[in-house]
Amino acid sequence: MAAPELIEDHGDVEIQVEAEPTSDPQRAPNGNPARPMTMPPDPVSDSASEGRGRRECGGRLGDNLIQCLSSGLRRRCDYVKIGMTDELRERLPPEWWKTGAALMYAIFNLFFTTVVITIVHERVPDKSVSPPLPDKFFDYVERVPWAFTVTEVNGLILCGLWLVQWLLLKHKSIVARRCFFLIGTLYAYRCVTMYITTLPVPGRHMVCAPKLYNDSPGKIWRILRLISGGGLSLTGSHLMCGDFLYSGHTVMCTLSYLFIKEYSPRWMWWYHWSCWLLSASGVICILIGHEHYSVDVVVGYYVTTRVFWWYHTMANTHELRQAPNNYLSRTWWNPVFNFLEKNVQTPVPVVFSFPVPLPSCCRLRYRMVDGPRDE
Repeated sequence: MAAPELIEDHGDVEIQVEAEPTSDPQRAPNGNPARPMTMPPDPVSDSASEGRGRRECGGRLGDNLIQCLSSGLRRRCDYVKIGMTDELRERLPPEWWKTGAALMYAIFNLFFTTVVITIVHERVPDKSVSPPLPDKFFDYVERVPWAFTVTEVNGLILCGLWLVQWLLLKHKSIVARRCFFLIGTLYAYRCVTMYITTLPVPGRHMVCAPKLYNDSPGKIWRILRLISGGGLSLTGSHLMCGDFLYSGHTVMCTLSYLFIKEYSPRWMWWYHWSCWLLSASGVICILIGHEHYSVDVVVGYYVTTRVFWWYHTMANTHELRQAPNNYLSRTWWNPVFNFLEKNVQTPVPVVFSFPVPLPSCCRLRYRMVDGPRDE
């Protein structure tokens, strides 16, 4: 029998190894060594041990993976500090001073429109000399006296809805300067078309104020009266003729609907359809009332929609602004567009918020985000 052996390592720990006693192998009766008996493997125990090994291996891999991910996030957590709100604020700066400039542009063109109407009124031919021009719509539809009142009521409703919707928008500064610029541009075009071609009155029912010719103070009072009444027949401020080509009421109804639809969520389809019915019925009632020729309405609709779509195509597609083959950039108002939209780097999302802060006890905030509109 072998004696115990001591194996001393270079360290302070001693490992004692004891040799087990060995005996001679058993011999068979014929003198040959007997073969050791082997037990057959137990399939149940083998599968259990194999499953246990896999679980231990999988658990170690899962723990290691989680530790690696958590340590990586801890190392990089200092670099993720810019929120979506801050990023949108940098790409959509309010720049209220530009909105104020666009407002001045709109006010100037609206005032200039009243001046042009006063000038054109003196050039309108008398009904006894120049009867109304032939119009296909007038040939088939008789005049309804109250139809034009429906137009102005619908227009006021649409403008009121758009005003409330604008007050609830978060990015109201950017949207407002777009609205002011388009209003000013459309009325500038209207001044040109009214001045270069003076059409006779579209119906003998129209009552035009007497001409003043060289009475400058009287013309100034007419301008002030037209401005104070908003240029509406409901207020009794619009008694002058000549502002036919193209229709300002068509511009008002169409532009209000376009802004309402552009800056409201897609799921508000019932709201869009209601505003479209108000706009379409208002435009049709202009013709039913025989207050404008058909060409006035068609040109007004065409100019309003095209200018709106051109502007928003360039505003929502940032790559077009610097593209060499962008023919939309050849418009005369492209430098003004670049001035207004220079720092707007992304399409304006439809985000609503309360215009005034609420008390902390009942503070509530609604957010509805949607993509750009497609017509």
